Amino acid sequence: MAYDATKMMDWQISEAAEINMPTPDDWREKLGLQKDEMIPMGRLCKLDFLKIIERLKGKPDGKYIEVTAITPTPLGEGKSTTSCGLIEGLGKRGKNVGGALRQPSGGPTMNVKGTAAGGGNALLIPMTEFSMGLTGDINDLMNAHNLAMVALTARMQHERNYNDEQLERLTNLRRLDIDPTRIEMGWVLDFCAQSLRNIIIGIGGRQDGFTMQSRFGIAVGSECMAILSIVRDLADLRERLNNITVAFDKSGKPVTTGDLEVGGAMTAWMRNAINPTLMCMAEYQPCLVHAGPFANIAVGQSSIIADRVGLKLFDYHVTESGFGADIGFEKFWNVKCRYSGLKPHVSVLVTTIRALKMHGGGPRVVPGIPLPAEYGKQNLQLLEKGLGNMVHHINTIRKSGMNPVVCINCFHTDTDAEVAMVKKAAEAAGARCAPSTHWANGGDGALELADAVIDACKDKTNFKFLYPLEMKLRDRVELIAKEVYGADGVSWTAEGEEKLKMVEGDPKFNDYATMMVKTHLSLSHEPTRKGVPKGWTLPIRDILIFSGAKFLCPMAGAISMMPGTSSDPAFRRVDVDVKTGKVSGLF
Repeated sequence: MAYDATKMMDWQISEAAEINMPTPDDWREKLGLQKDEMIPMGRLCKLDFLKIIERLKGKPDGKYIEVTAITPTPLGEGKSTTSCGLIEGLGKRGKNVGGALRQPSGGPTMNVKGTAAGGGNALLIPMTEFSMGLTGDINDLMNAHNLAMVALTARMQHERNYNDEQLERLTNLRRLDIDPTRIEMGWVLDFCAQSLRNIIIGIGGRQDGFTMQSRFGIAVGSECMAILSIVRDLADLRERLNNITVAFDKSGKPVTTGDLEVGGAMTAWMRNAINPTLMCMAEYQPCLVHAGPFANIAVGQSSIIADRVGLKLFDYHVTESGFGADIGFEKFWNVKCRYSGLKPHVSVLVTTIRALKMHGGGPRVVPGIPLPAEYGKQNLQLLEKGLGNMVHHINTIRKSGMNPVVCINCFHTDTDAEVAMVKKAAEAAGARCAPSTHWANGGDGALELADAVIDACKDKTNFKFLYPLEMKLRDRVELIAKEVYGADGVSWTAEGEEKLKMVEGDPKFNDYATMMVKTHLSLSHEPTRKGVPKGWTLPIRDILIFSGAKFLCPMAGAISMMPGTSSDPAFRRVDVDVKTGKVSGLF
């Protein structure tokens, strides 16, 4: 049944739907799982993915459907909500459908944007568990990451305090001679804590650590999350966690987690996180939750493991990529699919009329402040001016060899004329287009979208990557900047150029993936430039080296790896009923 989303908060809809939520035993019967393939975690469960994939290895994969979006407003345009609604709509059409969504970070959940559980009747349940730690994956990888920093800083302290003979005799350690000015890692925390972006650690005496500059990033931007997103099994996880570059020594050689002898312990912390968690929609279609958000500073994809399991269990598998197609889809296309070997059948491009109006020159959209009145009125002129952003993303997806389906995620203020204008422009650009009211009506509101996706899955695709791995990093970045972002070219700062020469001069980096770091609020590197900016150059200031994940991450503009908390964050409205223990106030 659909609930009245205009009168009920999301957490209330989730609470009502949870009354009849399938139990792990129900799921075992419904999905044909073996008892030893399910790992109970309270009222939820994880799936032992290796056992499932091994048992079903001879079964053909289902249809592979990716969900992305146009360049969003700071409020987001409903990718998770649309993913949930599409799964519900396909379920209403009688399809064996499921999906894979990313676990939300505590940063946006306790800040402005809120959780990523969808919304209204297109909702993932149980919402409270999903929004507040789930089965502990992010905490596990946060501990693993910070353990590497504990190992690094302790080693630097001991190497300073002892000479070579003492170091070997007292600690059985060899000197790594770490350069304190070339530390690649910082600490991580899963909140938006701008005061920790730049810090000094080790203040005090000789036993209080090594005094140096350091920093915090948000946990989901950690290389541990990048690794979780792409690994194939526990052995792969162990190898990658042991190869993370934490610093460079004074001769310029990398110092890894393996050198610090901490990779095994990091794997122990993350041993449970490798299995996806089984959840469901408010209409009880299954969904796997694995890996995390923030495609602007991280991979921002649901995991390869979750997709591999979903493609065996479901005839239609819906997976989500973060932010706009310039970021999330580009990484899905050129990184995730390259690593997984999986080829998608269709990409769904989520758009909203409010975002297109913003790109057409509408008033600034500010998180935590009500939308300006212009976004609640029909304005075809403003909408028409913003359509270029949608068309740009359609063209990006088509470069992969797929024709996208544009989903108009409808709000009650959208008019028939506005919807018709968007649909006409999308179809003229070569895409199917379907309006959807899944937020208000659940699966019944997503039937037209489901039909368009089913139809698109029948198309013959010629999926191809934007660039070959043999292409040099400099040329890859130039190609992405021009073909995906619409830039005229790329400029490199002195620091960025120095890092570029280092990685291009070392053959071991030749097969590393290119993982761009850029704002999600514009096709350019400047968040305030909306629509389809012209006449600009993409500035690259640094390259992060993720040697465990085998990523090179060029950083564009002034983007930070640690977002900030606003003046009116969501945590002010989150509370617990002290009699029942129920959480309220989650978006």
